[in-house]
Amino acid sequence: MSRSVTVSRDNEIAVVTIDNPPVNALSHHVREPLYAALTELAADDTVRGIVLACAGRTFVAGADITEFGKPMQKPDLNGIVALLETIAKPTAAAIHGTALGGGLELALGCHFRIADRTARLGLPEVKLGLLPGGGGTVRLPRLVGPAKALRMIVTGTPVPAAEALADGLVDAIAEGDLTGSAVAFLRGKLAEGVRPIPVRERNDKLGEDPAAFERAAADLARKARGLEAPLACAESVRNAVSLPFDQALAAEHALFRKLVAGDQSKAQRHLFFAEREAAKVVGIGKDVKAGDVARVGIIGAGTMGGGIAMAFANAGIPVTLLETDDAALARGTGMIGKNYAASVARGSLDEATAARRLALISGTTDYAALADADLIVEAAFEDMAVKRDIFARLDQVAKAGAVLATNTSYLDVNAIAAASARPEAVLGMHFFSPANVMKLLEIVRAEKTSPEALATALSVAKRIGKIPVVVGVCHGFVGNRMLTARSSENEALLMEGALPAEIDRAFTDFGWPMGPFQMYDLAGLDIGWRNRKARGETAALADALCEAGRFGQKTGKGWYAYADGGRTPTPDPDVEALIGREAAARGIARRTISAEEIIERTHLPLVNEGARILEEGIAQRASDIDIVWVNGYGFPVGKGGPMFWAGLEGWQKVRERLAYWHERTGRDAFRPSPWLSGRE
Repeated sequence: MSRSVTVSRDNEIAVVTIDNPPVNALSHHVREPLYAALTELAADDTVRGIVLACAGRTFVAGADITEFGKPMQKPDLNGIVALLETIAKPTAAAIHGTALGGGLELALGCHFRIADRTARLGLPEVKLGLLPGGGGTVRLPRLVGPAKALRMIVTGTPVPAAEALADGLVDAIAEGDLTGSAVAFLRGKLAEGVRPIPVRERNDKLGEDPAAFERAAADLARKARGLEAPLACAESVRNAVSLPFDQALAAEHALFRKLVAGDQSKAQRHLFFAEREAAKVVGIGKDVKAGDVARVGIIGAGTMGGGIAMAFANAGIPVTLLETDDAALARGTGMIGKNYAASVARGSLDEATAARRLALISGTTDYAALADADLIVEAAFEDMAVKRDIFARLDQVAKAGAVLATNTSYLDVNAIAAASARPEAVLGMHFFSPANVMKLLEIVRAEKTSPEALATALSVAKRIGKIPVVVGVCHGFVGNRMLTARSSENEALLMEGALPAEIDRAFTDFGWPMGPFQMYDLAGLDIGWRNRKARGETAALADALCEAGRFGQKTGKGWYAYADGGRTPTPDPDVEALIGREAAARGIARRTISAEEIIERTHLPLVNEGARILEEGIAQRASDIDIVWVNGYGFPVGKGGPMFWAGLEGWQKVRERLAYWHERTGRDAFRPSPWLSGRE
């Protein structure tokens, strides 16, 4: 038929094979010959059954995302699925690898689904700000029930083949040759002589446990935080239950068209491609080979070092964890054990897996034990003298070719590398806390970092499930440097009339998981206080709280009060009184400040600092900044990151509002970066 779709015969069974590497996406050049092949086979009296299979490492892993938002060329996926459902002969999808999105919807058009034991099936469109647009929300509930379908669609998390079999999504799991098993399965059905029933006609599971569905939908509404796609998914699954099939399908198509044209889906699709772009690093071509990392050494068993150790152990990489003395080592390894035990208690990890991961972490107080490490990550106290001393000591023990990384959040990686006799091996690996959970990893390229060391860091980052972004050296790199800019107006807003709860509410209404003052209380106000002291800086209100012993949740009081050791923030009249006194002492007449002003005065400096970072070449591209802020700091996914959001707002508006606030306040945070000039 074509290069991307071929047809072969196993006697009376036809096998249609899709071959569109790397993931068999349903591009137009696949859909057109596929539709033609199915039409021809449907009319061929010598064909009694059809198996739909894929070449390469996976079944169809989704639609062609580059076609979203453009006029769809016929035949579209819905047309192919509709054609499959009219074929009177039994059809089966032979699934290996992943059947995701449009791939699973294509399989749902078949009468049967035969899966390889390692296959995974899911509908992850919600992660692109969409719902399944090829009938997934209407057909999946007919096989697994509405409540399970809702969970699968809204989380976007694929299920393994065994679970899919138990739920009725898969009809059989193949042992051995997948295509041969699917052919044999169809022969068995033909021998039974039973008319195959299309999924669209299967209604017996639609009435399963309506209360469970409504509970799941209500829980979803609470967690959506302004995202449109999860709510649209719930509406579409509910339509599958309450409306006739064709009406529910038409409603799904209408919701899909609305979402794909909206800003949220544009933002989430931007992030999808941005993550892939971030992996393309200047100077790291295919000719640069990453080193093999068989063992990792980590210096420091505190909260960050322990989390980093878990991140590597979770990926099956042995870790040697170094501390200064036995007591500190025991505290660190004890906390790692408690973390794994908590995961087992929650049910997110089984005991055998936890034990296996814990066994990969060995402790030591002797630097010589790091001699066989291919990568050594320093996660010691954030002090330049301490870090330089560690890197000087590593010269005596680290083997040739080992990559030496510092987990610093702010410090000059060039200065740290200068303490080593092999600066070409030194770079930054800035993990985010908790390091075993957070996806972002800022990889800091120093002046003398070799391409091979950088390639090794990128490679191992992917192995441990991180999203790496390469950045340059400056105070705070990309994320924390921009965080300082975003925070620059906080005290001024408080002095001029806002309250912590009002600022936090503006942030959560914008889409943040929490506001800045809730975040400070969670992290501990003493951290910022210590950093300000080290840099000779002050913050009148925050310093006053710390001087009063109000460090946040851990002391029961910070910007908020926390009753009985709880985590629920309550506005505190003492804080409001403090703000009023400090404002009066400075002659500031407090006023009502709108949420719009709060967002402008906190987010425009964030964007402006991002522009300065691009101007200086600290980040390669604006989308890299978006990846950092969405994955490391909780910037709302539906807004695509600060730089994408600024583009949606309009660059001219951004420039004008920065100029307005610069003229009004005179503060450098609002002085527009030249990078912004001429952007439309």
